[in-house]
Amino acid sequence: MKVYTESFTFKTRGPIDIIDITDKVEDIVRRSGIRNGVAHIFAPHATGIVVLTEHEEGLLDDLRDLLEKLVPSEGSYRHPSNPHSHLRSVLLPPDKTVPVINGRLSLGTWQSIMFVETDIYPRTRTIIVTVIGE
Repeated sequence: MKVYTESFTFKTRGPIDIIDITDKVEDIVRRSGIRNGVAHIFAPHATGIVVLTEHEEGLLDDLRDLLEKLVPSEGSYRHPSNPHSHLRSVLLPPDKTVPVINGRLSLGTWQSIMFVETDIYPRTRTIIVTVIGE
């Protein structure tokens, strides 16, 4: 069994910025040389999440609205700076695992891998991709 790890960075624009990272992850899977296995996509951040969803602007706006409804930006919180950012990240995980079949991510027809920025400021973010298989 082979293990291949690579990371990449990108910049976000601030609260609930949603960035499609599918192409970058696919490139890493291709470079790994692994034909069959899994790709694990991880965001090592307390205020960033990874989701699998359709890359359609109306749906992404709905996701933004959902996060705002579930954990409003303004509220009675104890954390001093950006509590809603951290609480949003608690609701959705910072990682996803996707099968790799014949050297490609096995995503559904409408699925994309998206990073969701929940922090209140633009940030430089890192994604770590580990591909495991043969």
